[in-house]
Amino acid sequence: MSDLFQTKEHETPLTEEEKLALIPSLSTRAELNEVERANIHEARIWAMRRRTLKREDLATDIFGRELHHRMFKRVWKWAGNYRKTERNLGWEVLRLTEGIYHAFADARARLQYDTYSLHEVAVRLHHQLVRVHPWPNGSGRHARLMADVLVQSRDGAELTWGARADLVTTGQLRIQYIAALLKADAGDFGTLLVFARS
Repeated sequence: MSDLFQTKEHETPLTEEEKLALIPSLSTRAELNEVERANIHEARIWAMRRRTLKREDLATDIFGRELHHRMFKRVWKWAGNYRKTERNLGWEVLRLTEGIYHAFADARARLQYDTYSLHEVAVRLHHQLVRVHPWPNGSGRHARLMADVLVQSRDGAELTWGARADLVTTGQLRIQYIAALLKADAGDFGTLLVFARS
């Protein structure tokens, strides 16, 4: 039996309809991870271009959707579209747009009023996006890249997210990352901030 759509703890399973929207023909989770990784790398190159980083809409829903689309457009037909079904994680479907709006509005206000350091603003944006969990797949990866884009757009020191660890596959660093997210859920952002910069 193929392991393509088997999920691990703290992963959201795809619906049957979402599974049918897979663009390439793949058989295993490893193949899916590799195809997604290549597409995300391509999107990261686009996102880190000086021209992209100078866009005025970086901390908006419009840019967030475009970024997700670019990250997964070669893998999923629904890339860039919010999920349409309820999940074990995240906000209710009818409130996704509201959650994303507030995540970006909070980030813009925190930057404008110097509420936190640049890194903490980016990490808090990442956390809010993960909590809303707007996408059928890739919410965490999208949130991390959004945080990276925000930091780079202001010439901040690059976030490394556990020394650029593979946070998709099961391992000790993924466990640390999930634990840091859970602490942030309770209002303690220190561990997540350290992880993002280690």
